[in-house]
Amino acid sequence: MARRRTRTLTEVELEFMQAVWRAGEATTEDVQAILRRRGRELAGGSVRKVLGILLDKGYVSRRREGRGFVYKARVPKDKAHRSMVADLLKRAFGGSAPLMVATLLDTSAVDEEEIEEIKRLIAERESASGEGEGGQ
Repeated sequence: MARRRTRTLTEVELEFMQAVWRAGEATTEDVQAILRRRGRELAGGSVRKVLGILLDKGYVSRRREGRGFVYKARVPKDKAHRSMVADLLKRAFGGSAPLMVATLLDTSAVDEEEIEEIKRLIAERESASGEGEGGQ
């Protein structure tokens, strides 16, 4: 059975995007070198294939430079993160944000300091939404 194409980033595509975001602009060789430093050894053809997928999905643009291409992110990192979270929320949690947050908090990956930061973010959000309603 063929694998379902998705508009969101796969794990490998996200690695490539992180390399492009970090570099600002990158050639195939630049991306290959960044990934090699992170412990991922890939042939040039494999790097070009994934960059082509990212181009098709609209995450990167490219321009010809010499015999190759220079790639640049078309989607900002924060927008890509929001898209991935929205996709996860929809697919894994049926659109239930409370269930998603409860599951996150049940993991050992969230420490007390992070919980305090989450509380601060919620308080900011509540304060901002309260200002918008009462100030009109």
